[in-house]
Amino acid sequence: MVDEKKEKDFWDKVDIVLRPINGLLTALAVALLGYYTSSILRQSEVRETNQRVYTELMSSREQAESGLRKDMFLSIMQIFLRPEGAGVESKMLNLEMLAYNFSESLNLKPLFSHMERQINTAGVSEKKDYKERLNQVAKEVTNRQMVLLEQVGRKFSRTIDFEKLRSSPGGLELEPEKLVLNNIEREFMLSVNGYDPEQRELTMELGVRTPRESSNVQRRTFTVGFYDFPMIDNTRLSGDQRVAVVLNQINEGGADITIVYFPGSYASLKEKVSYDEVVENLRILGQTR
Repeated sequence: MVDEKKEKDFWDKVDIVLRPINGLLTALAVALLGYYTSSILRQSEVRETNQRVYTELMSSREQAESGLRKDMFLSIMQIFLRPEGAGVESKMLNLEMLAYNFSESLNLKPLFSHMERQINTAGVSEKKDYKERLNQVAKEVTNRQMVLLEQVGRKFSRTIDFEKLRSSPGGLELEPEKLVLNNIEREFMLSVNGYDPEQRELTMELGVRTPRESSNVQRRTFTVGFYDFPMIDNTRLSGDQRVAVVLNQINEGGADITIVYFPGSYASLKEKVSYDEVVENLRILGQTR
């Protein structure tokens, strides 16, 4: 009995010694947990606040930019729509501003063609200079768009010999090409049916075959000139993709063209994605997850 009492006294003493320490450790653990939890909450609040402020700033910036572009667009268009008209220099300057700011969302070919007619009939002494200036603007717009489309798509080039075209009444067929974009292979077939030297335009037929979908060929006949920009003037393909033909150079002997195959998301803002394409994109996205 004495030994049991001694042993009990020993553990009682240990309990007396450790009890404050256990309490201290428990209090410290609770304090650390509270600090850690409050720190996480503060970081989350700061992150949410920063995201909200950033979103509001970006939204305000986009609204301001949209308002500025709208006012700019209306102001420029009034120059072309005035009943009394405006001088060649004024119209040329406004066309340049439109082209450099709205070429990805507007089909500016009618204005380019209108400006060319104005230059030809105005009788201005600087006719040659204005035409070179007009063509330079068109080339710069095309080059800007092509730089972007080439980064996200595929392309190939062909040279057209007008001597061979004249000796081919049924049209001059160019060498076909196969390109793959986003795991979709397509074969592109081009033929040149005519050439208008005054308008500097080619009449072409484009054929597109997608082996995995069908052996049928999707065909389209169109004209292409310096004022046809790839983001605007293109052919819609399945899978929300596009193909465009770009005229690079043209002279009495022949022409150089480039065919660019790119995702539909990089087409003009006026191009609306069909309901079927939206459903198909959602289905593919769900399969990849």
